[in-house]
Amino acid sequence: MKYIPLIARYLLGIIFVVFAANFWLKFMEVPSPEKGSLAAGFIGGLYASGALAVVKLLELLGGIALLSGRFVNLGLAILGPIVIVIGLYHFFMVKGGYPMAIGLGVLSIVALAGQRDFLKSLLAQK
Repeated sequence: MKYIPLIARYLLGIIFVVFAANFWLKFMEVPSPEKGSLAAGFIGGLYASGALAVVKLLELLGGIALLSGRFVNLGLAILGPIVIVIGLYHFFMVKGGYPMAIGLGVLSIVALAGQRDFLKSLLAQK
């Protein structure tokens, strides 16, 4: 039972490292959103402004932090907002891809549950 958060952390790290590296190396084909859709406009704006490269760099750093095991709290803090935006993107703009968005959310929550000290420091009143 104590290994489940560790497995979730490694899976989350691998997913983010692979898809961030794919942004630059193009070893997998990623489907584009339907032309003229809200999702296409959103991704197009991120890509044209260069913000998508920054997000992919943060994904890579967060994934490496999770896989290294040395900066897990930092990795979770970096990737948490990205996971939320991915979920919102799929639920409100694409209106599809729900299993991936839900899977990332569940992996994130399980990995976060394994970091009780981090959770306590986040939720502490000071």
